[in-house]
Amino acid sequence: VQLQASGGGLVQVGGSLKLSCTASGRTFNRYGMGWSRQAPGKEREYVAAISGDGSSTLYTDAVKGRFIISRDNAKNTVYLQMNRLELEDTAVYYCTAGRTVDAAPDYWGQGTQVTVSS
Repeated sequence: VQLQASGGGLVQVGGSLKLSCTASGRTFNRYGMGWSRQAPGKEREYVAAISGDGSSTLYTDAVKGRFIISRDNAKNTVYLQMNRLELEDTAVYYCTAGRTVDAAPDYWGQGTQVTVSS
């Protein structure tokens, strides 16, 4: 599986940004998809995940109520809608794919930079 993320950029505190990730292959709906991020000087951390059929979603506590993960299996694409962005959300965001919604990722895409400014 190859993953191509896009949509990063510069946004002010309180703003919104939507990330997209398109996957190669014909078995997209079999994978749990997710997003992780890595801030400068910090370890990579899990952000959100969604099951293959989109019926189950998981979020890390830091983004609950602000971020929404969704997917369009017809387009082989997973999204991360990020609202009420905070300075602490500044990071490189990575798209991931795994066997289930809560499994460790088997595949990683290249990162897309999100920078939140005051």
